[in-house]
Amino acid sequence: MPVTTPTVKYQTKDRVAWVTLNRPEAMNALNSEIREGINQAITEATGDDDILVIVMTSEGGRAFSAGADLKQSAQRDASGTPTTAESRLTYGYDEVYHCPKPIIAAIDGYCLAGGLQLALRCDIRIATEQSRIGLPETRRSLVASGGPQDPERYIPIGEAMWLALTSTHMTAQRAFDIGLIQALLPDRAALFAEAERLANEIKTNAPLAVQAAKRLIKASISLPPEQTVQLRDPLIELIDRSEDRKEGPKAFAEKRAPVWKGR
Repeated sequence: MPVTTPTVKYQTKDRVAWVTLNRPEAMNALNSEIREGINQAITEATGDDDILVIVMTSEGGRAFSAGADLKQSAQRDASGTPTTAESRLTYGYDEVYHCPKPIIAAIDGYCLAGGLQLALRCDIRIATEQSRIGLPETRRSLVASGGPQDPERYIPIGEAMWLALTSTHMTAQRAFDIGLIQALLPDRAALFAEAERLANEIKTNAPLAVQAAKRLIKASISLPPEQTVQLRDPLIELIDRSEDRKEGPKAFAEKRAPVWKGR
């Protein structure tokens, strides 16, 4: 199956995969086609040893994603079509959350409902100043899909309540102030420049160590401490046995940049 689809672009450059939501005419609403495209793109990037970092962004500038495609949902409800794996709101999202490689969400415009849920499944979020963040599901008698990407795991519970109960949009500045967004940029060009800069920063680090750090941080959110420890020790042992573990100190002693092999 092609990696680039009509609704999701997939491009690679300098060991970075750029996954671009491409339904600007529908504010990048997440229909079944775009979720399948996300699934394909993340699966491709995960299996490609040349890819070290993924950037997820969108076309148009109006919206990173306005959320689930409610028109498609209404049509499915009216037809009596049963829910399938491809039509569930988490399809495509969970592949993002479980991807072992670091993912940067570059947000420009509205990031609402399922769009925010998608961004929260990424590891780092950066946004333009004009962006708006929200969870307006309750306004449509819906509930945001639960899981380890819930906003209360990343921000104070009062802020999460404000998002979920009021359905009101939060400014990008406010989202930055409370830690939901890690960098705030003046415009779209600056957003992409910062995404590339961050990706390059991550690329300088040992890939196995980066992936292990990501996995442990996510585990600490969703698992009890004792289970996190059980996961930590085998990961550390794996890193200790790797060629890259020896390369790091050797490169430091020789005053040169390390050459990582990812093994």
